[in-house]
Amino acid sequence: MPRVVVTRPAGREGELLEALRSEGYDAIHVPLVAIEPVGDAPVDLGDYDWLVLTSVTGARELRRRMRGVPRHVAAIGPATASAFGGADVVASPSTQEGLLAAMPSAPGRVLFAGAEGARRLLPEALDADVVVLYRTVPLAPPAWPPCDLVILASGSAARSYAALRQATPTVSIGPETTRVAGEAGLAIVAEATTPDVAGLVEAARRALGTS
Repeated sequence: MPRVVVTRPAGREGELLEALRSEGYDAIHVPLVAIEPVGDAPVDLGDYDWLVLTSVTGARELRRRMRGVPRHVAAIGPATASAFGGADVVASPSTQEGLLAAMPSAPGRVLFAGAEGARRLLPEALDADVVVLYRTVPLAPPAWPPCDLVILASGSAARSYAALRQATPTVSIGPETTRVAGEAGLAIVAEATTPDVAGLVEAARRALGTS
């Protein structure tokens, strides 16, 4: 039975572990990043024409702190849109470049809500205000388990895994994570075609030759 390591933060791993186990894999959780909220002050959305979200974590954190509603919402993928409660625009592909291409050329006043250290492509291209909602903190497990595949669902997890200097093949959730992994010296053997649990499970099948 192939052993697959899920590296998502604690609290975000359950659905993926269950899906992998239902496919017959020995799926285990070894978090490589933790999520820390940044601040608790309310975020007023009422004056914005567009809200731009690039992660599920950011969408959930903004839901907790938001006051008012923006006129339109743009999300980097279906999972992010669902976490916020819907979006007018969903990027395809699920990258900042894809989201920028899907936005109107004159969007008006825009709020970019995301992580500390997030890419600046969208905020700069859209001349957006920025609110930092959370940060990712790298984790280093005391020991790395023997396994056949590692699933990376964020660039932060890719950097943390690269720092461990392990040789286990990796699967990426999408183009941005693949890019970061490549810069960190990792070889991605399969990339999810959709940035969600189903996409990651299908990529794991391809990587392990069980599809």
